[in-house]
Amino acid sequence: MIRLDDGRYVAPEDDRPEEFATLADTPEARLSLHRLTLRRFARHRLAMISAIFLLTCYLLLPLVGFIAPYGPNTRNAEHIFAPPQLIHIFHDGGLNAPFVYPISGEANLAEYRWDYTADTDAPQSLRWFCPGDPYKLAGLIPSQTHLFCAPDDTTVFLWGSDRLGRDVFSRILYGAQLSLTVGLVGIAISMGLGIFFGAIAGYFGGGLDYAIQRLIEILRSIPELPLWLALSAAVPSHWGPVSVFFAISIILGLLDWPGLARAVRAKFFSLREEDFVQAAEMMGAKPSRIIRRHLLPNFRSHLIASAALSIPSMILGETALSFLGLGLRAPAVSWGVMLNDAQHLSSIEIYPWTALPMLPIIIVVLAFSFMGDGLRDALDPSET
Repeated sequence: MIRLDDGRYVAPEDDRPEEFATLADTPEARLSLHRLTLRRFARHRLAMISAIFLLTCYLLLPLVGFIAPYGPNTRNAEHIFAPPQLIHIFHDGGLNAPFVYPISGEANLAEYRWDYTADTDAPQSLRWFCPGDPYKLAGLIPSQTHLFCAPDDTTVFLWGSDRLGRDVFSRILYGAQLSLTVGLVGIAISMGLGIFFGAIAGYFGGGLDYAIQRLIEILRSIPELPLWLALSAAVPSHWGPVSVFFAISIILGLLDWPGLARAVRAKFFSLREEDFVQAAEMMGAKPSRIIRRHLLPNFRSHLIASAALSIPSMILGETALSFLGLGLRAPAVSWGVMLNDAQHLSSIEIYPWTALPMLPIIIVVLAFSFMGDGLRDALDPSET
C-alpha cells in the first residue's frame, strides 16, 4: 500500500485489479469534482436551459428601467384597459421599420367595457434609445434613456394596460425586481437559521437537540397560511415599500427554516460518528471548525439543491401575501401586487391580459424546480 499526501492509502498500480485500472484511466476519472459535477448537470437539458433562463433574468434586473418603455406607475388616462398592441414590420405589402398602429377607445355602455380600434392607415414607427420616464440604472445611476418608445401621442402597450392605464409589460418587468429578489433574501435567512440550529442539534445533541426539536414541532404545527397572514398584518401600514419588502422577506425566511434544520440535524447525526470527525476532535479542533470544515462540506450538495428548490416557495409566498393585500403594497410593484388588481373574475373575462402576471410566476417557479432537480442529480455522490 502507498500512503498519499491527503492520508489515503492506495494499492500500487501493478497490484490494482484490472477493472480498477480501466476505470481510473477513463477521462471522467481524471476530472475534478467541480468539472465532473458541471458536466453531469449539463447533461440534464431541461435543468441547463432553466439555469440559463434564470441567470439571464437576474442579469437583466438592473437594466429593467432601460428595457421598459414606461415607468411602473405611469398612467395614461385615455387608454384604460387597452388591449395588447403588436409591433409590425410590414405595411401595404412593403417592409418598414418596426411600427405600431395608433389605437383609440370609447366606452361601450351596453356591455360596460372599453372598445378600442386601431388606425391601420397611420402606422407610427418606434423610436429607439429615446428619452422617457426617469429611472435609476442598477438602482444607482439616474437616467431617462429607454430602449424603445412610442411616437408622440401614441402608445406601445405590448401586453395591454390595466385599469389605470399603466403598461402591463413595463410593470411586469419592474415587478420582477421585487418578486425575484424576495426569494434570494428569504432563502439567505432560511439557510442561515436552518444550518445554525440543525448543526447545533445534530452535533451536540442532548438538551439542545431536545429544545430545538420542540421549537421546530411547534412552528410546523401552526397552519402556514394563517401564520403568514398574522405576521404580515403586524407590519405597520405606514412603512415604505423597502421596509415592507424586507419585512416580508424576513417573515418568509423565518417560517421556512425548520425543514432544512431537520435535514441538517439528521445528516450531522450520521456524520459525527465517522472516523474523520473523531480524529479532528482528538486533535483538539473546536466544534465550530469541525462543523465548518468537516461536516458542512459533506452536506453541500443537499444544501445547494434545497436552496434552489426553496426559492420558488418564497416567490409564491410573496405572491400570495401581496395578492391578499397583506404583502407588498402600492406604489411598490411586484407580480403579487399586480395580481391583486386582477382578482375580479369579471375583469379577467373582459380584459384577459390583466392576468398576464401569472405567466412569469409559473415560468420562474418551474425553472427553479427543474434546475433544482438537475443540481440534486448532479451533486448526488451516489450517482457520480
